Amino acid sequence: QVHLAESGGGRVQTGASLTLSCDVAGPTTDITSVGWFRQTPGKEREFVARITWNGGHTYVDDSVKGRFTISRDNDANTVYLQMNDIRPEDTAVYYCGAKRGISSSINPEYYAFWGQGTQVTVSS
Repeated sequence: QVHLAESGGGRVQTGASLTLSCDVAGPTTDITSVGWFRQTPGKEREFVARITWNGGHTYVDDSVKGRFTISRDNDANTVYLQMNDIRPEDTAVYYCGAKRGISSSINPEYYAFWGQGTQVTVSS
């Protein structure tokens, strides 16, 4: 069983930077991508960014492109989401997920494993 644990969330002001971490533990052989998603009350979980487990290829949603960066520490099995120039609309619970197979990496339905989430609150 793959286990994911997010950390690094908090309350920040507009324009600040924040780095979220996702520690991946367990058997990772079949993992193809790790993604970051976010969710606000009453809304569906939305894609933010993903990185392929082998190769480290990244893809970032247009809504955060130029501000958010996803990366991975291979030795530590940790995936990071660097958030710069944070805005109030970035307020959400941020989740990392791990998927297997070659299905869409931007659709949360294809992610088999999730962390518990970390809250990011941005004040203006």
